[in-house]
Amino acid sequence: MPGTLQGEGRAGGPVPGSGAEPPGAAGPRRGRIRAGRGGTGRPRTLGRCAGRAGAERGGSARLGSARPRRHSAGRSRPAPPQPRSPWGREGHAAMGHHSTWTWQELLVLLGGLWLWGGSAQPTPPGPTRSPAPQLKFRLAGYPRKHNEGRIEVFYNDEWGTICDDDFTLANAHVLCRHLGFVAATGWAHSAKYGKGVGRIWLDNVNCAGSEKSIGDCKHRGWGNSDCSHEEDAGVICKDERIPGFKDSNVIETEQSHVEEVRLRPVVSGARRRLPVTEGVVEVRYKDGWAQICDEGWDTKNSRVICGMMGFPAEKKVNRNFYKLASKSQPKQKRREDVGSRKRLFAERQQLNYRLHSVSCTGTEVHLSMCTFQFYQGNTSTACGAGMPAVVSCLPGPLFTSGSTHKKKQRQQQQGQLRIRLKGGAKAGEGRVEVLKSNEWGTVCDDRWNLLSASVVCRELGFGSAKEALTGARMGQGTGPIHLNEVQCLGTEKSLWSCPFKNITQEDCKHTEDAAVRCNIPYMGYENLIRLAGGRMAFEGRVEVKRGSKWGTVCSDGWTTKEAMVACRQLGLGYSLHAVTETWYWDASNVTEMVLSGVKCAGHEMSLSHCQHHGSSLSCRNTGTRFAAGVICSETASDLLLHAPLVQETAYIEDRPLHMLYCAAEENCLSSSARLANWPYGHRRLLRFSSQIHNNGRADFRPKAGRHSWVWHECHRHYHSMDIFTHYDILTPNGTKVAEGHKASFCLEDTECEEDVAKRYECANFGEQGITVGCWDLYRHDIDCQWIDITDVKPGNYILQVVINPNFEVAESDFTNNAMKCNCKYDGHRIWVHSCHIGDALSEEASKRFEQYPGQLNNQIS
Repeated sequence: MPGTLQGEGRAGGPVPGSGAEPPGAAGPRRGRIRAGRGGTGRPRTLGRCAGRAGAERGGSARLGSARPRRHSAGRSRPAPPQPRSPWGREGHAAMGHHSTWTWQELLVLLGGLWLWGGSAQPTPPGPTRSPAPQLKFRLAGYPRKHNEGRIEVFYNDEWGTICDDDFTLANAHVLCRHLGFVAATGWAHSAKYGKGVGRIWLDNVNCAGSEKSIGDCKHRGWGNSDCSHEEDAGVICKDERIPGFKDSNVIETEQSHVEEVRLRPVVSGARRRLPVTEGVVEVRYKDGWAQICDEGWDTKNSRVICGMMGFPAEKKVNRNFYKLASKSQPKQKRREDVGSRKRLFAERQQLNYRLHSVSCTGTEVHLSMCTFQFYQGNTSTACGAGMPAVVSCLPGPLFTSGSTHKKKQRQQQQGQLRIRLKGGAKAGEGRVEVLKSNEWGTVCDDRWNLLSASVVCRELGFGSAKEALTGARMGQGTGPIHLNEVQCLGTEKSLWSCPFKNITQEDCKHTEDAAVRCNIPYMGYENLIRLAGGRMAFEGRVEVKRGSKWGTVCSDGWTTKEAMVACRQLGLGYSLHAVTETWYWDASNVTEMVLSGVKCAGHEMSLSHCQHHGSSLSCRNTGTRFAAGVICSETASDLLLHAPLVQETAYIEDRPLHMLYCAAEENCLSSSARLANWPYGHRRLLRFSSQIHNNGRADFRPKAGRHSWVWHECHRHYHSMDIFTHYDILTPNGTKVAEGHKASFCLEDTECEEDVAKRYECANFGEQGITVGCWDLYRHDIDCQWIDITDVKPGNYILQVVINPNFEVAESDFTNNAMKCNCKYDGHRIWVHSCHIGDALSEEASKRFEQYPGQLNNQIS
C-alpha cells in the first residue's frame, strides 16, 4: 500500500520502527564522537581512541550517533581547541601523592569537580530556547505511514528540517508528542524519507526525553548547522494519540494527508480486465474513497499517478467522454457510444471531492509529495467548473496484452536495454545492473535515491520507485562497478542520461550495490493461489483456483523452479523447498486435483503462465498426499564461480589408472575408461580449481539433512548432494564431447570476507553449507576435480562449469550459475582463456564468444 515503510536503515544505523535506542547511545562503538566545544562551538570529529583520550584529559566528550557514514563530498568539520583539564599532569601526580586526605576534603574536592564539569558542558553559540513564535511540526516524505516520516518544524515563518547528528530516541519522544502521539518507537537517519528543502533549523539536538518542547532541549541554536539535507532526521511514532490532543498545532493529521490512491474504472469492459490502465483517480478518505477535482490537472500529475499504479508513462484522455459521467441524472444509467462503442457506466452517485489544485513536477513517486489543497466543510458544490480527475496509463511490455508477434517484438526491445534487475523475488525488484563496453556491472549506492531509482523502474517498463535500496539489499553483484554517485533529476529516459561519477577501486565495493523496488500494476495473481495445512503462513500444500473451483496441483515434475513461481505468486519471496509429498499438510477439505504437468522456466509471475496440461489432467499419483507443496522464504542464497581462478589453474595431467579406482567408482571418468586395460595405462585429465562464492542473502545448505547423506568408503567422506557441479567440454556449436561432475562431498566455508565468521566445517561429521560472504574451494589436486579428455580430439572448445545444475537448492538467481571459457587443445597442451560468468556479457559479446575461431598463437590478448 502506498505510504508503507518497507525499507531499512543503513548499516550501523537504527532500523526504523524497531523501538530500540540507536547504536552509539550505549557505548563507544566506531563512529563520530563529539568533543567539548571551546570558544567556536564547532563539533570536533574524533576516532575511537581520540574520543576516549579527550574524555580522560578532562574535556567533555559525549558520544554521537555511532553509525558509520560517508560524508558528502567537499564537506569538512573543523576541529576547535580542545579544553584542557584543570588537573593537567600535575593534578594527577598530586592526587597520587596525597593519599591520606580525609573524606571531608575529598567530598569538597569532588563537589568542586562536579561544578566544574557542569560548566564544561558544550555551550552553543546562541540561546537554546526561543521564547519567540509558536512552533509547528509536521511529518513529510515517502514511503511512510501516517505516524512516521521526515520531521519538519515551522520556525520564523519558514519550514525546515532537523539534522540527524547526535539524534536519539529521546529526541523522537519529544517530537512525537509535538505531533500528538504518546511516544516514539524509533527514528531514522540519512534522509530515509527523502531529502527536505529549505533551512535545516536544528543540529546536535540532545533531549532528555521529558521536555515539553524541542526548544527546551540542548542544540546548536536555531539555523546553526553544518549538515546537508542528506542527513535529515525522521521519526516513527507509536500509533496512539494523546487523549484530548488538539490538532491546531499539527499540519498533517490523520485525515490531512494522502496515503492510498486508486484508479476506479468506469468503462464496463475495463471493470473486468486487469491491469486497470484508465479510470477516475480516487484517494482514501475515512472509510471510503473521494475524488480529485481536475481543475488545473495536467500530464505531470497524470505521470505521477501512473507511476504509483505501476505504469511507466501516461497518455491523453478523452475528457469529454468522461464528462458525461459526471453530470447528474436521476436514477438511471447513461449510455454513450464513443468511437469503439464502449458502454459507460455512470450510475448516479454523490461525488465526494477531497483534493483540488494538485500540482506535481512529474518526478514525485507519490501524490503526497505534490502540492495540493484539501476541501474543507461541505463539498457538495465543490469543483463547479471541473469534474473528477481521470488518468490513462501506458503499461510496460510485461503487462501488455496483445498478439504473440507484438509480444515478441516487445521482448526483443526489452532485451536491447542496457539495464536490468537481478536477484529479486518479485517482478520489478532487484539489484541494478548496467551494460558498459559489452560487460554487465553494478551501480554503487552513494547518493542513490528515489529519483534515480524511478528512472530505472520506468526505463524497464514499471512505474515509479517504491524503494531505493542500498547496502546490497538484493545480494552482491560481480564484475565491475560501472556507476557511482548517480544523481538523476527524475525526468531522464535512461539511467545513462543522468550525471554520475566513474568508479575508482577505492570508491565502492559490491557490499554497496544499489537496488530498487518498483511499483508494478495490480494483476490479482495472488487471489488465484493459496497454501493450506502448513504450520506457518509461508508453507503448505499449494491450491489453485481454476474457473470457480479450488483444487490441488499434481506433484509429478514439481521442482524448485515451479515452487519459485508459486512463492512469487503468493508474494512470499523465494522457494526454500519444493515438496512432493504433503500428507502431513492434509488439513483442507479440497481433494480434487485441477492442475497437472506444470513446467516453469522460473521467471513467470503465475503458475498459469507456465506450461501445463490444461483441462486434460494426467498424474501418476492423484491422491492428496502427493499434491505439490512449498516452503517459501524471504531470502535465498546465490552461488557463483570465481571465473579467473579456473583460468589461472587449468592444466593437463596424464594420471595412471592404478591411481583412479576410487574416481572410477564415483563415475568421475568417461565411459571409455571401463574398456581400459586396468591397472595399466593412463587417463588424460583437464584439472582446475573451483572457488564457489555465496553472494546471496541466505546460507546455501544441502537439500538433504545429515541423516540421509551417503557415506563413500573409498574416499571416506559423506556426499550431501549427489550432483553439485557439472563440468563439460563443448564444441562451438554446443555439442558435448566430454563431461565430468562433482558431488558435494564437503560443502564448507574455506575462507570468508572480512568480518564474516565461518559457520560450516566438514570435520567430525559437521554441518555442511556455504555462509553468505564465504566461499568453498575445491583444489585442482583432489579427486574428480577434472574432466576426462582422453577421447577428445585437438581443436577449439568451450569449457563450461555449472553449479547446482539440477536446481536442487533454491537460489535468488540461477542465471549466473554457469561459467564459460574458451579452450584450444592441440593434443599435448591446452590454453584456457576468456573465462566469465554466463550472463556477464552482452548478447552480442556472447555470440562472438561462441563463434570464437580458435587461437592462432600462444599470445592471449
